[in-house]
Amino acid sequence: MYCHKSNVSFHGLIILCFPFPWKVTCVPHSNVYVKAYPAPFTQEDHKSYSALSRLIEHTDPQIYESEEYHKCMNEDSLMHAPEFVIKPRSHTVWEKQCVRLHCTVSGWPDPRVVWYKNNVTIDPMAHPGKYKLQSSYNVHSLEIDRCDFDDTAQYRVSAMNSRGELSTFASVVVKRFKGEVEEALPMPRHGIVSEYGITFETHIVDGFGVSFGREGETMSLGAMVIISPNLARYQPEVQWYRDDVLLQTSKWCQMHWSGDKATLTLTHLNKEDEGLYTLRITTKTKYETYSAYVFVRDADAEVEGAPGAPLDVTCQDASKDYVIVTWKQPAVDGGNSILGYFVDRCEVGTTHWSQCNDTPIKFARFPVTGLVEGRSYTFRVRAVNKSGMSRPSRTSEVVAAMDPADRTRSSAPWTGQIIVTEEEPAEGVVPGRPKELEVTEATKNYVVLSWKAPGERGHEGIMYYVEKCVSGTDSWQRVNTEIPVKSPRYALFDLAEGKAYRFRVRCCNSAGVGEPSEATEATTVGDKLDIPSAPGRVVPTRNTDTSVVVSWEASRNAKELVGYYIEASIVGSNTFEPCNNKPVKATRFVCHGLVTGESYVFRVKALNAAGLSECSQESEAIKVKAAIGGGIPHGVLPEGGLKFNAQTDSVPVATSSSSSRLQTHKSSSSAVPASPTPPYGISVLECVRDSMVLAWKQPTFIGGADITGYFVDYREVINGVPGKWHEANVKAVSDRAYRVSDLKENRKYQFQVRAANMAGVGIPSLPSETFICEEWTIAVPGPPHDLQVTEVRANTLVLLFKPPVYQGRDPVNGFYVDIKEADAEEEAWRGVNEKAISTNYMKIKILKEGETYVFRVRAQNKAGVGKASEPTEPVLAETKPGRTIKVIPLSLPIVVDIDDDGVISMNFACSNLTPDSKFVWSKNYKEITDETRITVATSGEKSKAIFNMPAEDDIGIYSCAVTHTNGESSSYTLSAEELKKLLEISHDHKFPIIPLKTELAVELQEKGRVRFWLQAEKISANGKIEYVFNDNTLSQGEKYKMNFNKDTGVIEMIMESLLQEDEGTFTFQLQDGKATNQSSLVLIGEVFKGLQKESEFMCKEWHRKQGPHFVEYLSYEVTPECCVFLKCKVGNIKKETVALWYKDGREVKGDGNLTFAEGVLNLEIAQISKKDAGVYEIVMKDDRGKDTSTLNLTEQDLMNEMFSHIANSSTALKIQSTEEGIRLYSFVSYYNEALQVTWHHKDSAIAFTDRIKSGVVGEQLWLQITEPTEKDKGKYAIEFHDGKGGLKRTVELAGQDRARVAGGLPDVVTIQELKALNLTCNISGDPVPEVVWLKNEREIVSDDHYIMKFESGKYASFTITTVNTTDSGKYSILVKNKYGTESADFTISVFSPDSKK
Repeated sequence: MYCHKSNVSFHGLIILCFPFPWKVTCVPHSNVYVKAYPAPFTQEDHKSYSALSRLIEHTDPQIYESEEYHKCMNEDSLMHAPEFVIKPRSHTVWEKQCVRLHCTVSGWPDPRVVWYKNNVTIDPMAHPGKYKLQSSYNVHSLEIDRCDFDDTAQYRVSAMNSRGELSTFASVVVKRFKGEVEEALPMPRHGIVSEYGITFETHIVDGFGVSFGREGETMSLGAMVIISPNLARYQPEVQWYRDDVLLQTSKWCQMHWSGDKATLTLTHLNKEDEGLYTLRITTKTKYETYSAYVFVRDADAEVEGAPGAPLDVTCQDASKDYVIVTWKQPAVDGGNSILGYFVDRCEVGTTHWSQCNDTPIKFARFPVTGLVEGRSYTFRVRAVNKSGMSRPSRTSEVVAAMDPADRTRSSAPWTGQIIVTEEEPAEGVVPGRPKELEVTEATKNYVVLSWKAPGERGHEGIMYYVEKCVSGTDSWQRVNTEIPVKSPRYALFDLAEGKAYRFRVRCCNSAGVGEPSEATEATTVGDKLDIPSAPGRVVPTRNTDTSVVVSWEASRNAKELVGYYIEASIVGSNTFEPCNNKPVKATRFVCHGLVTGESYVFRVKALNAAGLSECSQESEAIKVKAAIGGGIPHGVLPEGGLKFNAQTDSVPVATSSSSSRLQTHKSSSSAVPASPTPPYGISVLECVRDSMVLAWKQPTFIGGADITGYFVDYREVINGVPGKWHEANVKAVSDRAYRVSDLKENRKYQFQVRAANMAGVGIPSLPSETFICEEWTIAVPGPPHDLQVTEVRANTLVLLFKPPVYQGRDPVNGFYVDIKEADAEEEAWRGVNEKAISTNYMKIKILKEGETYVFRVRAQNKAGVGKASEPTEPVLAETKPGRTIKVIPLSLPIVVDIDDDGVISMNFACSNLTPDSKFVWSKNYKEITDETRITVATSGEKSKAIFNMPAEDDIGIYSCAVTHTNGESSSYTLSAEELKKLLEISHDHKFPIIPLKTELAVELQEKGRVRFWLQAEKISANGKIEYVFNDNTLSQGEKYKMNFNKDTGVIEMIMESLLQEDEGTFTFQLQDGKATNQSSLVLIGEVFKGLQKESEFMCKEWHRKQGPHFVEYLSYEVTPECCVFLKCKVGNIKKETVALWYKDGREVKGDGNLTFAEGVLNLEIAQISKKDAGVYEIVMKDDRGKDTSTLNLTEQDLMNEMFSHIANSSTALKIQSTEEGIRLYSFVSYYNEALQVTWHHKDSAIAFTDRIKSGVVGEQLWLQITEPTEKDKGKYAIEFHDGKGGLKRTVELAGQDRARVAGGLPDVVTIQELKALNLTCNISGDPVPEVVWLKNEREIVSDDHYIMKFESGKYASFTITTVNTTDSGKYSILVKNKYGTESADFTISVFSPDSKK
C-alpha cells in the first residue's frame, strides 16, 4: 500500500486488519510512517479494509495505477504455495456432541481445500446432516454433528493451487460416557460400512511386474481392481507410493482410475523414478496393496564413454544471495573416472541455462552465488570425465532467492493492525556487531559462513561485508569489496587449499559500517568429509529364476552415507553392469533382470557427497535359479520397502491361529468326517458398556477335519428367564475369542458356541453362566486365555497362553504360572515362578513322571495381580514312545544341520503322520508365517526350517508341532552363543579354507635369487595355484620359476633378481575343489628397496667369490709394543695368485715384513708414528679375476689407538718423598712424545709453577711437588687422552702421615776415644716408619759396638759403646713409610787424648 502525505490527510490512527500479508511502503521524502500491531481479524475488519482501499484508490489514482502496474510486472513474486497459518487441532469429545475443526490457509491463487476422513474424501451430500463444510475469507471449517464412535478417526485437510499442495492432520476421539473404547484385540464392528450397510471385498488382479525403463521413455503401471459388490457410484481411494512416499499428480507422473483399473503413467523417466511402487486401494475400513520394483537405466550417452547423468538434484539453505545445490553421483562413469560436475541454473520464466562453476567440482554439493533477490530458479547438474559430458540431470524444484524468514513472512498470512502516523524521520544508526558467526561447511573448493543479525540495527535494512585473514597473521582482507551481501550467509571461494583462515563480518547501512564480529576459529581449507570405505563381504542368495538377493556388510565408519550401488557380472565376462541406478541405503537388495541359468558375481560401492568408494571384493559366483519356497516377492524388498497387509492392517478381531495343533483324538483317513463336538469352558475376558469379549476351549473331538471357525449366540436373561437366542456373528471366527457387541448395559446374558468344520456346524455348547454386561473398572488386568500344553515329557512341558484382553488401569507387565495336581484341592495351587515372566509361554521343569497336573496363569500390571485364567485340562507327565532314544523313535528332537553350502537348517522328523498331518514351525511359540527369515520345506516325514540370512534377529526358541497326531512336537533354543558357533561352521562350509602352515614369505638365495614361498598344511594333488602380482596373473617363464611340491605342500616362485617394476603386492591364490585361500606379501617403499639392495649385493658377492677374494677385509691391530699389524683373510687362491700392497696409491715394496700364509695376509708397521697414517690397499689377482680391499688409516684413529694401548699399560700412581718434597709417578710400557696427559688435583687440572712441575724420564711420567704444604693434600690423578673415553690413575696424598725426623740430633759430635756415645731423636709418621741408620751412605747393622733402638714408634737411639778413631765419619738416619721418606745427617769426630795434647 502506498500513502502520500500531500494527497491523504490522516487524523488519528487508521487501523487495517488483513488476512494475508501486505507490502507496506512509505513514499520517499514523506513524513508518513506505517507501524503494524497484531489484532484479531473479523468480517467487519475485512469490510473496513475494502472501504479504505477504495478510498485510497479514489483519493490518488496515480498511486493505485502504479501499484497495479507493479503487480503485473512481478506477478510471480506474489504467487506462492498454500500454507496453513492456523492448523486444525485435535479434539476429544463425548458421544452425541458436535465438534468443529477449522484452519486458516494462505496462498495465491486462492487454494482449493478438501477434507478427508481416514484418507477418504468427505462428501456432505452422501451424509446429509452429518457434515457441514464452510469457507470464508481463507478460514475453512469442518463441523461433525452428533458424534458417535465411528467418527473416531484421523482427519486431513488438503490445500492445493498451481504452486503446490499442502496437507495437515488432526485427530478426533469420541469417548463413551464411562470411558474410552478399548483398543485391545478383538475389536467391535468388524468391517461394516455403516453408510452402505455392506462389507467390501477388494482384489487386485492382473498387476504389474518388475519393470525396466530407460531415461526419457514413458512408462505406465496398471492393475485391475475387483471390488465386490460392485456399486456404480462407489469409488475407493486410490493411492500410489514410491519407496514409502505418497505420489502426487505432477508433470512427471499422471494417475488415472477408470472404475476397475488403476493406472500410473511416468511421462518422462529419470533415475529418480526408480524404486518400489505400491498401489493401495482403500475401501473404508481396510485396504489392499500390490507392489513391484521399477528400474530405470541411463539413456544412451551423447558422447561415447561419457558418464551417466547425476540424480536427485535438490536445493538447500536458500538465501537472498546464494543456494546450496546437492545431488547424487551416477552409478555409471562411462569406463573412466568422473573428473567432476558442472552446475547449471535457469531463471523461472526463461529457457536460458547458465553454468555456475568454471571448473568441475568433485564434491556433490556446491553453493551457487550471484542470485537476484526475489527471483526463482531451477538447477541441474552434469558430470564430466575425459571422454566428455553427461546428459543433464532432472531439474530441481523451483527455489526463490530470499531468506527463510522472508519466505515465511511472504507465504504465511498475517493478521494485525497497520497504524499510519505522521512523524519526523529518525536519524540513522550504525548497526552493531553480527552475532554467532560460524563456519557451517568447509571443503577444498569453498567455505560457507553463517551468522545472526545484530540487535542494534536501526529502522532500515542492513547488509554485510565479509573479511578474512590467514591464521597466525592480523592482516584482514575484505572479500566482497564491491557489493555487500544481504543475507546472513555467505560462500567464499578461491581459498588456498591446506591454508588456515579466520573470518569475521561487519554490518553496514546508510549510516556507516559497524564494528566487526568476533573472529571464527582457524579453519583449514580442505574436504572434511572422507570418501567411505569399501563395503564388506558380499553374499548372494538365490531368489527367483531372474533375480538374486544380494547382501553385504556396511562400510565402516562411513559419514553422511548416501547409499550403495550394486553391480553384477556374468562369470568370465569381466564386465560389470549396475543393478540399481538409484542408491539404496539398506545392506540388502534384490537384483532383477538376470539371465536364468547364468552364473553371476556381484560387488558393491558406497557413496556420500565426497564420492564413491572402492569396489568391495567380488562375491562368490551364484547360478540364477529359483530358491526353495519361491524367494522374496518382487513387491517386498528386504530393505524395508512398503509393506501393507489387508488382513492385519484392517479392523478384524483377533488373528487366526491353528486350532488343531494338539488333538486328543487322532483322525483316520478312512473315517468319514463328522461335525465337531461342542466347545466348552465359556468365560468372559472383558466387559464394557455394550459389549463383552468371550473365550472358550476347543472341542475334545474335532470330527476328523480341521475346525474352520466358530459361531457365537447370545440371549438375554430377564428375571432369571432366558430369552431367544440371537446370532452374534454371521461369519465364522477362527480364534477362540470374540467380542459380542450391541449389548445393553447392566443386562444379563448367556452365551453358547458352536464349532464348524468341512462336515458342517456342530451342536452348540451348553449355555454359559449368566454374565452381567457392565463395564469393568478394576485396576488389575483380566484373566489370560487360550492356554495350551505342548512338548509334554516325563519331567517337563511347555505352557502357551494369550495375554488378557482387559489390561486394567496400566499395561500388563508380567505373568505368573500356577500348578497343582489334578485331583488336589483348590488350596493346593502353587506358583511355578517367583518372578513374573514377560513372554506368553513358559517351560515348566518341576514335573514328576506319571503325575497328572493342571495349570493356570495370572497377569499383573502396576496395580497388582489379576484374576487367574481358566485351568487347563489335566495333563499326564510322561514321555510318549518316540521321544527317547531307548525305543524305536516315532519323532526325534529337532536337529540342526549345516550343509556343504553353509546353509543352516533345523530338521524335524515324525513317522507317526496321518494324511491330514502338517508340520507347524513356530518361533517363541508363534507360528512362522513370514518366510523373510525362515523358509520351511517339507518332504514326506521330514520338515526343514532353513535360515535365509542368520542374524541376531533369529535368536529365540524354535518349535515344530505335527497336527493330527498325538501331540508330536519338539523345540530347539537358538542362543547368541549357539548362533555364533553355527555361523562360524556355516562360513567354514560355505567358504572352506585351505589351512596354511606358513604364510607367504620371501628369502634370498645364492646369486641374489628371490624366493617367494609358503607351505599348505593340507592340499590335494588336484590343487591349483595362481601367482598374482598387483592383480595381474603371472605365468612360468624366463623371469618366474614356479614349483608346487604336492607331497610337502610347499609352493614357491623364484625370481633371478628384483627390478624397479617388481615393487608391489605378491599373492598366492590356492584352490582345492571348493576350498580356497590366499596369502599376500607387500613389498613397497623401504622394505622393497632394502630387499632389492640385499639381492644385488648377494649377486655381486657371488661373482666376486668366483676368483681370489677376501673372506675378511683389511683391518688393523695395534700391539702392546705399539706396533701396527694390517691383516686380512683371503680365499680361493692358488699359486699364481699375487698380492700387492699400496699406501696412498704407491706400492709398498717387500721389506721382509710381508707374509702370505694359510690364507692370511699381514703387514707390520713397527714403532708407529703420525707419518704412518694413510690409505692402505691390497690387491689380489690372478687369471680368474681380482679383488681389492682398502683401509683408511687416519692419523687420528691410528694415534688414538696407540695412546689407548699406552694408557692401558700405565702402572698405578705412586708417591715418593724426595729431598725437594714429594714426587708422584707412573710407568708406561712405551712412551710417545705425542701422548697427551693431564695432571689433576682435586678434579681440577694443575697449573704448573716452579714449585709444581711434571716431566717424563724414560717410561716414567712424574709430578714433582716441592716443599709441600697443607694445601697440597688431596686426590691426585693423571689422565691419558686417547680420543675416546680416556684413562685416569689416581692416588690420595695426606701430608700428616708422612715419615719425618722431628729433631734431637746435632749436626757435629766431637768425642774422645774410648768414650761411649748415645744420640736420641724423635720420629713421626703413620703408619710407623721404618728406621735405618747409615754411615758414609752405608747401612749400619746393630751389634755389640753399634746399638740402635726404636722404641714406641717415636724414639730412635744410636749408641757406640766404645768410640775409636775409626768411628769418625758422616752418619744419617733414614725414616720412611708409604707416604714418604725423610733423612737427617750428623758428623762424628773422634780424637785421642794424646793427639789433643
